[in-house]
Amino acid sequence: MRVQSLTLVAASAALLAPTAFPAAPLPPRPGPQSQARPAPEPGPRSRAASGPAAGARFRAALAPEAVSRLRPERVAGSRSGSRPPLPGPDAGARTGGGTPGGAVSAADLLARTRDCVPVSRGRYRSDAGSPADIPVCGTRDAVFWKADLDIDCDGRSGDHCNARTDPHFMATTAYTRSDGGPLDAEKLPYVVVPQPSGIWDHRADGVHGGSVVAVVHGDRVGYAVVGDIGPRDIVGEASYATAKALGVPADPRTGGAASGVTYIVFKDTGTRPIEDTDATARTGERLARQFVDGD
Repeated sequence: MRVQSLTLVAASAALLAPTAFPAAPLPPRPGPQSQARPAPEPGPRSRAASGPAAGARFRAALAPEAVSRLRPERVAGSRSGSRPPLPGPDAGARTGGGTPGGAVSAADLLARTRDCVPVSRGRYRSDAGSPADIPVCGTRDAVFWKADLDIDCDGRSGDHCNARTDPHFMATTAYTRSDGGPLDAEKLPYVVVPQPSGIWDHRADGVHGGSVVAVVHGDRVGYAVVGDIGPRDIVGEASYATAKALGVPADPRTGGAASGVTYIVFKDTGTRPIEDTDATARTGERLARQFVDGD
């Protein structure tokens, strides 16, 4: 269970050379927040949660970044802007080994993320009190990290995500649907990125609300979007729908995966509207293929 701390995890010296993933923990030391992108963001909101995998989380209520910041050729979405029918729990997942349609396998993505060139100045924890040994790694077109998966059930209230099922449920998410409402954790696969800090500022690497993400667990690959902001010192959290797509127990109290989850965020990408899961899956498969092929 995560028991978050408001203590700022300080940045370590930048790691310049490629290292085998994961590298040994770096001792934390205080450092200023990154100023790579000057646009201010509201501060975090504290949250305490229970359960072995769904721990305490912070949220920052951020306005969605303008789509004009994204390269047009990498923005996906329906022409009408209307929300398509939502797929079933496994619609966003692809099993390892590939398919005749050319879906990228989990093994291919894991091979591509075997080595790490850190882009973070320091390292993250998977839970409060655990070692700070998780770097954010980067390539030309993506950033990635390997951690656990805690369940984010915040946003629109539903049958599985609400104040009754999750005692620390919050009815807001850092990013919103096209109609201005909070995201629906039960139906939208999304992941949580850490609040910008001296450890790492995701905005400096082209990561924003709606950025397309490949999430790997076991032999499954799911495609999601960046949908929420978490603590500045912890990584490893995704929505109820993301967990379901990957075959991970999704209960907000007891669900999640203790380890073995890889998050690959493709830089300067986005889905418009953010809730268009079909467009996210199509774009994710294309970007994953380019990532694996080294294009």
